[in-house]
Order: sequence, then structure tokens, then C-alpha cells
Amino acid sequence: MRRISCLLPAILMALPTAAHADGGFDPYADLRWRLELVDQGGLAREATASTLRVRAGLRAGPWNGVTAQVEGEAIARVGPEDYNDTVNGLTRFPVVADPADHLLNQAILGWSDKSVGSVSVGRQAVNYDNQRWVGSVGWRQNDQTLDIVRADVTALKGVTLGYGHAWRVNRVFGLRSAQGSWRNSDIHLLRASAEVKPLGTVLAYAWLLDIPDSPSSSSGTFGARLAGRQPLGDVALLYTAEFARQSERGDNPGDFALSYLLLEPGVSAGPVTARIGYERLEGNGATALQTPLATLHAFNGWADKFLMTPPDGLRDLYLDVAVTPRAKGVPKGLSLRAVLHDFRSTNGDRPYGRELDVQLGLPVWRQVSVLAKAAIYEARGFATDTTKLWLQAEARF
Repeated sequence: MRRISCLLPAILMALPTAAHADGGFDPYADLRWRLELVDQGGLAREATASTLRVRAGLRAGPWNGVTAQVEGEAIARVGPEDYNDTVNGLTRFPVVADPADHLLNQAILGWSDKSVGSVSVGRQAVNYDNQRWVGSVGWRQNDQTLDIVRADVTALKGVTLGYGHAWRVNRVFGLRSAQGSWRNSDIHLLRASAEVKPLGTVLAYAWLLDIPDSPSSSSGTFGARLAGRQPLGDVALLYTAEFARQSERGDNPGDFALSYLLLEPGVSAGPVTARIGYERLEGNGATALQTPLATLHAFNGWADKFLMTPPDGLRDLYLDVAVTPRAKGVPKGLSLRAVLHDFRSTNGDRPYGRELDVQLGLPVWRQVSVLAKAAIYEARGFATDTTKLWLQAEARF
């Protein structure tokens, strides 16, 4: 926080200068209300969480390539406190990790040139690729952000080289939580991507995490990913393949070398996109491959039963179908999605459970959208039966 506090005067001074060059500031705001209902086996009460997030900020520039941004947010409970927000001590309720808070969400000073690349420093919401390894957890009301300096080089056509060094992780649990931030970290994020025609996008990466506040999250991960699309008339074949190896780093007490594997073929035809996925996060019975900086809600089921990989690992076999109907009389922009998961261990091949996730999204006006979403987890050896329902409305200005 001290480093960001020292940076804030420079950002605030840069705002009027950049704004003057561009003819004015670019203010923005985002309001998001969500109702989350949770029925979880083994707990005496069901959770009902009604929360409102208000986020607002200013962007300015560019001025000779210089840009600046400051963003704050406030999260408030709207209604009864019938849920465990991770800091209120109401452990008889299921967790809904959206505690009330107000905080500085982003403060960024940057420079960019289309022919060279970009550099930025400050508190940032960082989303790399599909967010499997590094993401801002945009589903929760409070972002996960990094205090980081980043550089991306785009001088070679179709090639991006990136490096980031982060010293603090600001997690979704907020300022009042003992686990709300990981300070004094030494995190190095390296990635290189290239467009290889007609194959697709090839990515290589190294995530080097030394997190003293969470030693079991310290690790070194090296991997590669291929994602592509091949049109065949009115149909397109989709494919993604990824492999990585992870081992202990820093103060991690473990001694391991574990693998990550993703295979995801798919097809897109008109308004329908369908994928079959096989994701494997290896475990050896004592420890397992972890992705502590990821947007975890987006993976392995929306019921969030696998935010941490169990010691025996996780195998997720899933079918993901998304539909954007275009028929006459159907509201424009309506989207439907359903995902069916089958979870097992990698060590011993034991059943964990199954999950069905469904979602319906609809833009109401240009800046307003609504979302309904559900997750139904059926335990078969891991955790307990859990049903979650969400209703959300969001307005962006």
C-alpha cells in the first residue's frame, strides 16, 4: 500500500495533463446489484445475500503516449445479513465472499506506443489469456488486483512478449480480512504469444510465485498453450490444448512436480457453440497443483467446490454449450449457456461429484444488462450437495 500511496500523487498530477491533451477526462461508473442464494448440505441455514457494488473512476490521456487511471469502489449489503461474508463470523451460513467494503480498486500510470508496446505501474486488474492462471475474479463484487509493474512488447507483428513483477495481491475478501491481501510477495509473470497461421495462437508462459503470506501458494509453473479455429463451410472446428508443470518455490513446505493438462475440442455452427473439455490438475495425495491467482469461479463449476485443488488432484470432464438465438421474436443479445461437469480425483480415480451450471443473459438497454444463473452440485465423495442461484442487474456508464 505504501508503494501505491507514493504513486498516487504522480497519477493524480498526470490526470489533468493527459486530460488537457485529449480535451477532457473520461469518467465512468458501474453499478451492479446481485442476489445470491445458497443451500449447502451440512450447514444449518441457507444463505441469502443481496449486495450492491458501486465502482467509479477517471481515465485520462494519452498525452505523448502517457495515460492515467484512478478507480474506487464500494460494496454494500442491501437487506438481511443472512450469509457468511468471510469476515462477519456467521459460520452457520454458507459463504458468499462479498463483504461490505470501500477501497481503492485501481491506480495506474502507463505509457504505450502501437509500434513498440506498453508499460504500466500501479494497482491493476490483470487478466492474462483465459484467466486460468492470472485473473481479476470479475464475478465477485470486489476484484482481485495486483500491485504490479508490467511491460508488453509488440514490436514484432503477431508476437507479444510480456513481463510483470507484482509485490502484493489484493484479494476478493477485502481490507478487513486477514486473508484480504498477500503482502511482500515476489511474483514474476512471463508470457510470450504468437499468431501462427493457420494453426492459431501459441502461448508459452512461466508463473513464478513467492508468497510468504501463503507459503503453500508459492510455486513455479512452466507451460504452453495452443488455441485455434478452422472454418469448414458453415461450421468451424475449435480446439485448445495446454500442458504445464508446477513445482514448489520459496517457502512452500512441499516437495512436488505436478502436471496440468487441458484438451478442449469444439464446434461452432450458427448460434450454437459446443465444447467437450478434459482438464486435469494433478495431485499426489499430499499436495496438488494450484492456481492461486486465477479467476477460479470460471473453472471447475460455478458452485465453487474446487477453489483449491484437493490433495488427490482433480479431473474435470465437461460439456459446455452456448447459444445466442437469432430467431425472429427473440430479444436481441439473449444468450444461454449450460455446462455439465463430472469430477474425479487424479490420484486413485475416485468420484468427487457432478455439477450442472446454467445461465441466461440479456441486455435490457444499451448500458443495462440482467443475468440469471444457477449451479447444482451433487456430491459423490467430495464436499456436500450445494445449490446456488443468482439474479443480477448491472448498469455501466
